[in-house]
Amino acid sequence: MKAPRVTLDQWRTLQAVVDHGGFAQAAAALHRSQSSVSYTVARMQEQLGVPLLEIVGRRAVLTDAGAALLRRSRHLVQQAQQLEELARNMDQGWEAEVQLVVDAAYPTEHLSCALEAFIPQSKGCRVQLREEVLSGVEEQLHSGSADLAISSIGIAGYLPQQLGTLQFLAVAHPQHPLHQLRRTLSHQDLEGHLQVVIRDSGRRQPRDEGWLGAEQRWTVTSLSTAAKLVSRGLGFAWLPRHDIAAQLEQGTLAVLPLAQGSERAAPIYLYARKDRPLGPAARILADLIISHSQSD
Repeated sequence: MKAPRVTLDQWRTLQAVVDHGGFAQAAAALHRSQSSVSYTVARMQEQLGVPLLEIVGRRAVLTDAGAALLRRSRHLVQQAQQLEELARNMDQGWEAEVQLVVDAAYPTEHLSCALEAFIPQSKGCRVQLREEVLSGVEEQLHSGSADLAISSIGIAGYLPQQLGTLQFLAVAHPQHPLHQLRRTLSHQDLEGHLQVVIRDSGRRQPRDEGWLGAEQRWTVTSLSTAAKLVSRGLGFAWLPRHDIAAQLEQGTLAVLPLAQGSERAAPIYLYARKDRPLGPAARILADLIISHSQSD
């Protein structure tokens, strides 16, 4: 790959000529002589082989080619500035990336708000977000693949911050045979019907959660798939209230009238890796996750 013939400084000079309205004004803004600015732009045109500016009256005006190249150059200069800023931040201990692993049952709205608030404070730090189910979060934390982890299970050896409580509801389509019984249901009533369950994404010691007494079970990999299947009348499931609020309101799902267990509460925790201290970016993101977990 050939090295670029035009430098970032030359692109900055051209931008200054255009933004400040002329060579003299650009020279004042850049604290350089007017002849230096004029030479820089003339040299650019020679190197690129296309005219960038033309003199109209007493003003230097962009040619069509110059306007197109100038637009692209602004992105180039901005990216270079962001790269240099990231290098300075890293020199001060700022992370280039934070790895966040989240239980799929955690409310997306809370997570989105925290990430949105993190952007203006991130200083170029990227976030690698990964969704797991049950012990899959624990495995990522133990393996060192997570700086921060949000899990609905207690993980031994870590000091968690509780973010709140998730509510799981036993639901089925209103026309499901269980609803057609039109009475309070027992667990014995459930045993003869299809239950949709979510597969634990962990590989070492996958675990089962909740009631799994149905003789026939379908196992899926995501909560959204489970909700879609149950909404079409294909069985029943315990699903997070926040994920199925729309289906409950629309009437495609209804809570099963169980004598006990129709609603299950599960605490949700924030964990931090313990093999090394969190960097400043991860600490900011952790604080934002905690604060936004309290919002409705």
